Order: sequence, then structure tokens, then C-alpha cells
Amino acid sequence: MDAAALAPEFPPGLEWLNTTGPLRMSQLLGRVSALAFVNAGSAWCTQTLVDLGHLRNRHPDRLNVVAVNVPRFDHEREPRRAGKRLARNKFEFPVAHDADWALWQHYGIEAWPTVVLLDAEGRVRDRFVGDGQLREIDAAVSRLQAEATPRSFNAERVEMRRGGEPMLPLRFPVGLALSGNYLYVADSGHHRVLECDLSGRVLRQFGSGGSGFIDGPMELAAFNRPHGLCIERDTLYIADTGNHAVRRIQLRGGDIDTVVGAGRPGTPKEGPVADPRMVALDQPRAVSLAAGTLYIATAGDNRVWRFDLGAPGLSLVAGSGQLAIADGVRDAASFAEPSSLAAVQQAVYVCDAAGSAVRSASAVTGKVTTVLGQDAWSHGNADGARADARLQQPQAIALDPGSPVLWIADSGNDSLRSLRLGGGELTTVQLPQRLHSPGGLAVADGVVWIADTDAHAVLRYDTRDGSLKHVPIGE
Repeated sequence: MDAAALAPEFPPGLEWLNTTGPLRMSQLLGRVSALAFVNAGSAWCTQTLVDLGHLRNRHPDRLNVVAVNVPRFDHEREPRRAGKRLARNKFEFPVAHDADWALWQHYGIEAWPTVVLLDAEGRVRDRFVGDGQLREIDAAVSRLQAEATPRSFNAERVEMRRGGEPMLPLRFPVGLALSGNYLYVADSGHHRVLECDLSGRVLRQFGSGGSGFIDGPMELAAFNRPHGLCIERDTLYIADTGNHAVRRIQLRGGDIDTVVGAGRPGTPKEGPVADPRMVALDQPRAVSLAAGTLYIATAGDNRVWRFDLGAPGLSLVAGSGQLAIADGVRDAASFAEPSSLAAVQQAVYVCDAAGSAVRSASAVTGKVTTVLGQDAWSHGNADGARADARLQQPQAIALDPGSPVLWIADSGNDSLRSLRLGGGELTTVQLPQRLHSPGGLAVADGVVWIADTDAHAVLRYDTRDGSLKHVPIGE
């Protein structure tokens, strides 16, 4: 669409996920408007929406933000699923679901995320493709605001729909970790980590429950959408995604500190780390420990990092930064939104969410090979030999300590899958009930613990008798 052309009316086929009625272009007149074409499951798009939310808060009377969610995967065509994914961040601006790509085509959009700026008269004035352009967008908004002619009328207000997710003890749980008789849960929607016994009784809460980036005692410290967990003896490590940091809980006393992360997104430099709070990471989703080394998957820049805990230092395991499925060594290899890790000895298994793939990286050489999956656009739901098997936007993996099996939370297919390592086939576990976008796994003693993320629940699957039971955490 040409710059300065009048923006078209929102098509009737859009489904508005959080407003009381369909939005009309006339309701946006009088203010600069940012139309953000995004995908709810994309790390880049999530950060763009977070950035636009901050920008809107700085210019509350002069800037409208409207998100248009466009599906990438088959399962994302369902408005309910898109609404669930976006609800994890509680965006306070209108969100439309463009299941048939109608508005996307009206504007000639070619990539996620794309932000289209409209002036106060409703004309298309600028567009920004890709993430990490907050400063440029901010400058363009200020320029268009300065041009705007004061209006004597008030546009009809946009009414947001209240309610949303039910009040439950858990809200979008993701990462799980086991240590003896203790289960740890990243309760991401409540910005906290819970310590439970295996029956689900909550023993301790780490984090105040409000979003923030605060170290200190467990009741005062704060997280922001904590995601992946891993544990070694008396220390629990957390991929604190919303804070772009890795945090640590000393379980004996409950104190929380920051291992590495500055609270803002960025791609770090390799080398010694003098001040961990000055290192910018880009949406760390997963952490895993092996042989005293901490591995970090950053979904925002599609890389896997190695952090030396002894003499603090950061080095790249692999990843070019491009969103792709490409094998190779170190930065010649590419990941597609790594969301989960499972490290054992000198191998690091990587769950590529956007690539619907499982990869393997050598911690020694940085060589990456594809275990399961084809390319960033091939997905589906098929068991069998690795060349034919298909996943759809998997979110978590876990190695079985008792057998050579990799468990996979196949979120897009709402299923639990297992892959026998050493050339075995992919199989779907026949569960007595369907899962709801599972986002976390932990395995021990013949039991697979599942974070049933969109159902706000944790489940316990016994591999010996096939039973699946709800774990009443905090109930």
C-alpha cells in the first residue's frame, strides 16, 4: 500500500479478541496509530508488542496501538488459541485475529513483525519491518504527532473487554524441574516460581507475584514471565524471559540473584563477564546444566550460549541469529526460536519452536545437526521414521534419565511425543485426555510431569500404567 494513502476499513472477517465490538478506523482518528502485524507465538513479535505498549504508555493521549495477529501455523488459526497466547502478556490495546490474512494482504505485508504507522487523519505514512526498531518508531510517532492538527471532536472510545482467564492458583505454567521429592514450577502468568511436594502442596513461593526485576529475599524479589528451569543440588536456575536475564535461587535460604542479564534485549559479546547486570540477552527461554556449565537458549536472537559459572564468561555454542533450520558449526548453523534445552555430557538438545524441530549441538565443537524436522516452514502431525515424522511448534523437551528417550511437548498438536535416541522413531503417547498447548516437561522415575500451559495446570503421566492425573498445585 502506498504511503499517504488512506488506510482501508478493518474487514468484517477480523475477530476482535479483547474489545466489546469490532473496531472502526474512525475510532482511531485524531491520534497517530500503530498497526502491528504480529504472530502471537513469535518471540520477535512479543517483544515488538511489549515495546509498543511502553511507547503507548509514554504517549497515552496521542498514540493508538492496534495488534493484528496473523497465524503462521495451522493450529494458530483458532482465535481461542491466539487469544490464550496473547493473554500471557496482558496487552492493554485492541487485538484482532486475521485468520484468513485479509488485512495482511490489504497492506501488502511480507514479514512478521511489521508496524504500519497512520497519521491522525488515517493516512498510511510509514512502515517498519522486523524487531528492534523502537527508537525509529518512537521518532516517527513524534514527527507525526507534531504534524497533527488539533481536533474539536472526540472519536468514539474503544471499549476493552474485561475478564479473560479465570482466577486459578496457576496462570500459564511453563518450566518444570524435579529434585528428589520437590517439584518446581515456573508460574509465568503470576511472575513467580513455586516449590511444591509431589502431591502439589505449595511449600514456598519465590517472587512477590508482581512483575519486576528485583533481587533479594524470596518474598521481596520479582520476576517477569519466568520460563525454563533447571536445578543442580541446592541451586535453581531460571530463564527469566521478560527480564532478558537468567536468575538463580539459593534454595537453602531462598535468596534470589541475577546470574546474567541487564533487563533489556540485546545480543551479548563473547568473553569474560565483569558485571553480569550489564550483559544484554534476548528473551532467554531455557536453561540447562551439564558438567558445571550453564547453557542458555535465547529465542529473541535464535542462539544457544554457554555461561561459565566458575570464572564468569559467555561464549556462543551455536547460532547465526537468523530464524532458520540450518546445520553447521557455530555461527554457520541457525536455529528457529529455541525454546527448550536438554544437556547431557557434551551434547545439548535444542527444541526449535518456530522450526517444529529438535536439534543437537556439540558443546565442544559447536556442530549442530537436525535430529527431527525439515525447515522453518515444514510442520504437521506424523509419527514414524525421522525423515517422515512431523511436529508442530513444540515448546519443551526433556531427557529421560532412565532410558534413551527424549520427551517432547508438541504444543501445536496438543500432544506428548517421544523420540527414542540412536535412530529410533517418533511416537505419540496415547493419553486419556487432550493437552492444551503444553509448555514444560520434567521426567524422573518413570513419570513425566507436564505443564499443561493453556489449561493453567500441571499433569502427571505414569509411563508404567498409562495414567494421567491432575496435580492440584495450590488447590
